[in-house]
Amino acid sequence: MCQNAEMEKATAIWMDGEMVPWDGAQVPFLTHALHYGTAVFEGIRAYQTPDGTAIFRLREHIERLGRSARAYGIPWDYDVETIMEACRRVLRENGLEAGYIRPLVFYETGAIGLNPAAARVRTGIAAWEWGAYLGEEGIRNGIRVRISSWRRISGESFIPTAKGSGQYLNSVLAKQEAVATGYDEALMLNADGNVSEGSGENLFLVRDGVVFTPPIAAGILDGITRASVIDLLRSEGIEVREANLTRGDLYGADELFLTGTAAEVTPIREVDDRAIGTGKPGPITRQAQSLYSDAVSGKLESWRHWLDFV
Repeated sequence: MCQNAEMEKATAIWMDGEMVPWDGAQVPFLTHALHYGTAVFEGIRAYQTPDGTAIFRLREHIERLGRSARAYGIPWDYDVETIMEACRRVLRENGLEAGYIRPLVFYETGAIGLNPAAARVRTGIAAWEWGAYLGEEGIRNGIRVRISSWRRISGESFIPTAKGSGQYLNSVLAKQEAVATGYDEALMLNADGNVSEGSGENLFLVRDGVVFTPPIAAGILDGITRASVIDLLRSEGIEVREANLTRGDLYGADELFLTGTAAEVTPIREVDDRAIGTGKPGPITRQAQSLYSDAVSGKLESWRHWLDFV
């Protein structure tokens, strides 16, 4: 079974406009977000390219961070350009040519209890080296997943299209259950019993040469990697459809793969101990992996507008 790559410390973190030592980026015990999950965040990757370090779709990530803050009513005064430059600065000052970037907007102290209005809002950005989230072996040969007993949060209780910290307890439960029972990852069904997504990734299914992915209405995060892979596949003439998918659809798929900033494009070789297709990553999955890898590394000229050079 593959294991998640561990985080490696860098040297400094951006906090409200200042670079502070990694171990010095601390918050008080009564930080509201620590007690109630009142924060929003992003996960962003930077890659080495022939023209230097580039952050993949940085603007789209920071714009989504702002939308998440608005969705959860967190007053956030920074403009997109300031946070984009802060992300670049974090990479430069940590000497990272590639890595993972984590901006976080959170309520700190000033209020305790369920109304955070009096709490101070703070913003931090960290970056570190991070390899394949679901393991290099998983990238090469595919991972084993199970259908979680936990249902994906619905729009009736949370905001699935936002990246709110507290709502990820739902994903933690699914991930812990999967790993404890011998699998690499979980797939979650929504309240209607249709397939939603992984614990932290979007899902794609291939059948008879057509690619399917659950729609936003299925309770998924509107993933930036998901959108990128859809564009890349369609540019190669591959049909991609949004459609509700059932558990049975997964078992009968020719290919399955996950996408996400951390996971990138990861094949699935088994669901609930059932081999998918041949039990090995299929041709469209491999094509998606290749296209995505070439896009993020600056090898595809037509997609260079997705890169923000540091």
